[in-house]
Amino acid sequence: MSTLARARCQAKAHPLAMDAVLATAVLVCMVAGSFVEPRHRDSVSWALRTPDPLSLLLMTLGAAALVFRRRAPMTVLALTGALSVIESVTGDPRAPVAMSAVIALYTVASTTDRPTTWRVGLLTMTVLTGAAMAAGPLPWYAQENLGIFAWTGIGATAGDAVRSRRAFVQAIRERAEKAERTREEEARRRVAEERLRIARDLHDVVAHHIALVNVQAGVAAHVMDKRPDQAKEALAHVREASRSALGELRATVGLLRQSGDPEAPTEPAPGLDRLDELTGTFRSAGLHIEVARADQGSSLPAAVDLAAYRIIQEALTNVQKHAGPQAKAEVSVVRVGPNIEITVLDDGTGEHETQDGGGHGLLGMRERVTALRGTLTTGPRYGGGFRVHAILPVKNRTPTGEDPA
Repeated sequence: MSTLARARCQAKAHPLAMDAVLATAVLVCMVAGSFVEPRHRDSVSWALRTPDPLSLLLMTLGAAALVFRRRAPMTVLALTGALSVIESVTGDPRAPVAMSAVIALYTVASTTDRPTTWRVGLLTMTVLTGAAMAAGPLPWYAQENLGIFAWTGIGATAGDAVRSRRAFVQAIRERAEKAERTREEEARRRVAEERLRIARDLHDVVAHHIALVNVQAGVAAHVMDKRPDQAKEALAHVREASRSALGELRATVGLLRQSGDPEAPTEPAPGLDRLDELTGTFRSAGLHIEVARADQGSSLPAAVDLAAYRIIQEALTNVQKHAGPQAKAEVSVVRVGPNIEITVLDDGTGEHETQDGGGHGLLGMRERVTALRGTLTTGPRYGGGFRVHAILPVKNRTPTGEDPA
């Protein structure tokens, strides 16, 4: 980082200190200028002089006011302007007290809008120059009077130029940020649309092949005993259709994967047969869990088995996170007719995440249950604790005699 850049960063971080440094520098310049005066009014030679005590006091007050120029620019301008008018009327020769008013006018112009700058600038130039010409000890056409007019105009113009440049740079930065956000949003929208299109294509292709497999398998089962040759041909069609479906599925999933996605796991998806292993990991972490199962060794579809495992896993994770260190959990798995019911209870005192909160655990559970056409009920228990209850249909709701094709 360059020296100028570091100075700008320090100025933004400590504005009051930088204003104090500026006020000190202005005071030094005013005091140094008050010791010099022209030897002759019409010559360019200079001579040393001793400034009046009143002039030293006015310069000190004007410089001290500049320390607060960012906090109250209008007040500081009024104060320094009044000090400059006093010096213009009483000083002979004058001390450069008007320098503090010029800095204050620059600050007002750089922090306000252009109409305000015009009004305040014209008023300041008129008051300071008019007071110096009308009530000062010098003739109205003296160079010192015209110098006050010129320096106040320069201060207002410089401040307005700085404000305009700052606004221009800010507008360019905002435009660039908006363009960047627009490009990112457009890219995300296009990616989402493309993935949706690919998913629809995948659905159409795979559904076609699965329907063909179903029809050919039905044909093979029907003619297996009487016409084995035709059954063999139907099974060949089944094999070919399934191979095509797998190829389409693999190609489409490969397109949907991103470059940074992890590799697909090679182990089977977990299910309720690994419930003891799951609860063991939570017990080793200090959570007291009781498990009750009454599913009679039911064989569940893969999707239902995985959803049941994930619901219990997420519910126990919430218990460990939110229920408190002394909480106990109860897990029950019950087969009730065509459904399997999952219940996770705890007696904790903490507040679980809600669907409207920052977590996504309950939302993920609800999505899994909804995808299987089940129901999920979550909420606090009477007397303390939390309850998660899921009902998952085990059998397909499609009538058995209906041909899926």
